[in-house]
Amino acid sequence: MASFETSITVNAPVSQVWASWDDFGNIYRYNPNLNGSHLINDSADTGLGAERRCDLADGKNHILERVIAYQPEKLMKIDIYDGTVPIKRAFGTLTFKPVGADCTRVDFAFEFTPKMGLLGKLMAPLMKRQLRGGLESLLAANKAYVETGETVQRAA
Repeated sequence: MASFETSITVNAPVSQVWASWDDFGNIYRYNPNLNGSHLINDSADTGLGAERRCDLADGKNHILERVIAYQPEKLMKIDIYDGTVPIKRAFGTLTFKPVGADCTRVDFAFEFTPKMGLLGKLMAPLMKRQLRGGLESLLAANKAYVETGETVQRAA
C-alpha cells in the first residue's frame, strides 16, 4: 500500500470540527472534489458502520465508503471499499487534537492500493500526488466551512 499524511489547523473547537466530519452523509457540503454524497444501505447517520456514496466532481466516478473505527471527537477511520476509480482499496484515518480552546489540528493519514496490478504500482507515485492534492483541498475546504459556515465551490 502507498501512503501519505497531511494536516491542517482549524480555528474552531474540536467539537465543532468533529461535527462537520461526523455528518457523514453530507460531506458534499464542503468537499470541492464531489458533486454530491448520501448515506447508503439504510446506514445510520454516523458512527461505526455508517456508509455513504460520494459522487466525484468529474461527473462520471463515485466511491463507496464506510466508517470502520470511531472515537467521538478523536478519530474516524474510513474504508473506501468500492467505486469506479482506479483504487482497489483505501483507508483514510482522521484524528482530531485540540491545540487550544478554539483551535483544532486535523491529521489525515491515507493509504491505498491501486488497481491494475503492475501498471497500478507504476502509477502509484502519480496517484499519490493527485490524491494528496485532493485531500489537501478537502481539508482546506473543511476549514473554510467550519470557520465561516459557508459551503464551498465545487472543483471544475
